[in-house]
Amino acid sequence: MPPARSPRILQISWGSMSVDGLGDGKDFKLYPGGGRPWDWSETGTRHEPGIQPADVEELLANGATRVVLSEGFDGRLRVDPATLRFLQERGVEIQVARTGEAVDLYNSLAAREPVGGLFHSTC
Repeated sequence: MPPARSPRILQISWGSMSVDGLGDGKDFKLYPGGGRPWDWSETGTRHEPGIQPADVEELLANGATRVVLSEGFDGRLRVDPATLRFLQERGVEIQVARTGEAVDLYNSLAAREPVGGLFHSTC
């Protein structure tokens, strides 16, 4: 049986995203077979030092073998170096980009492989 598909991002603009099968929200965690709103307070994520290892664990637990991390539209959201090490140690390919580019890359990958992503729709 082929792996579950990652949901497509249908629309994104400042402060708003629409994801196929999940509806509308501000920030999302997406992975093969689904996703959910991304609540930074769950892991203590802030713009600095940025995306935490705990933020990406759920993506891997749901089968992502490649991860796209969004830095926000203006690049203000950082990625903690510990997160990059965490993913590299597990052999996961990582792309980090500003939100517009990250969405395009994620949607392209979602059509053909089990990708996960964290998407921030503002700064």
